[in-house]
Amino acid sequence: MGSAGPARRAESTGRWLGTMCILGSLFGWSSIPLFLRYFTELVDGWTANGWRYAVSAVLWMPVLVVGFWRGTLPPGLWRAALVPSVFNVLGQVAFGLAPYYVSPGLMTFSLRLQVIFVTVGAAILFVNERRIITSRGFLVGMSLVVLGTLLTIALKPGGLGTGSALGVTLSILAGLGYAAYALAVRKCMHAIPPITAFAAVSVISAAGIFAAMLVFAPRAGMGVFELSGKHLFLLALSSIIGVGLGHTFYFISIARLGLAVSAGVVQLQPIFVSIGSMYLFQEVLTGGQWAMGVVAIAGGVGDAVHAAPAGEAGGDAGGG
Repeated sequence: MGSAGPARRAESTGRWLGTMCILGSLFGWSSIPLFLRYFTELVDGWTANGWRYAVSAVLWMPVLVVGFWRGTLPPGLWRAALVPSVFNVLGQVAFGLAPYYVSPGLMTFSLRLQVIFVTVGAAILFVNERRIITSRGFLVGMSLVVLGTLLTIALKPGGLGTGSALGVTLSILAGLGYAAYALAVRKCMHAIPPITAFAAVSVISAAGIFAAMLVFAPRAGMGVFELSGKHLFLLALSSIIGVGLGHTFYFISIARLGLAVSAGVVQLQPIFVSIGSMYLFQEVLTGGQWAMGVVAIAGGVGDAVHAAPAGEAGGDAGGG
């Protein structure tokens, strides 16, 4: 009985910390599409992507340097991180370019299809999870995600148009890339501590995204140095929040609250992004779009709850 009180207090503290961290991930990841939309008026997408991930490499490099110095880096770390990094680069490139064609709210609602991709992929790759895709709860949730997302897109006033259609396509491709990344991490890096795994993927991804910037960005991305100190600070801040703190908080929340709760909470991202976009960029969703968006989110939360207990990877819901 004497140890019950401290144990309960420790559990309560852990849940409080987990709650703060998952809210930190939710608000942090919700800010990233808004940051990216803001940058569209300053630099091209290749440049924003390249320099933001360069900052992320600096953020995560100490984890790898300390591990190398102590001799604790897992054998085969870089080889295991290669495939996940390729998918992460593809997802991040699509994610970084999408705001140049579509508004942040519609972008993040379109990104919700990631839930479908990651869960179906898990059912295909991992034998013990194939029962998930045939369960009634998952099928209902999947139907709600697909229906809600497609109707949110279709109900856009005036239709999509060529530009918005490209932006929605890029958003869906970003969801597909992030889903493949999450599945590849689980397949290739399951024995590696999460922080070390993400540090290695982040550094390799930064190299790939920076190389893409040198090839595709105007002036090889060097135009970033013409930005004001304020804009350079915001560019770096978006990387710290999205790629640094967002993922760290997410890992902590999973450990404290479990994957089902954590993955379910971050499904609310499109709501916060849409509210922020309304105030910052005058993006207005119609009542019908809001209703269908909520349907899609409800389906995504349901899928996260059904998939997580079986060990589903969950993926990076917010992107960085």
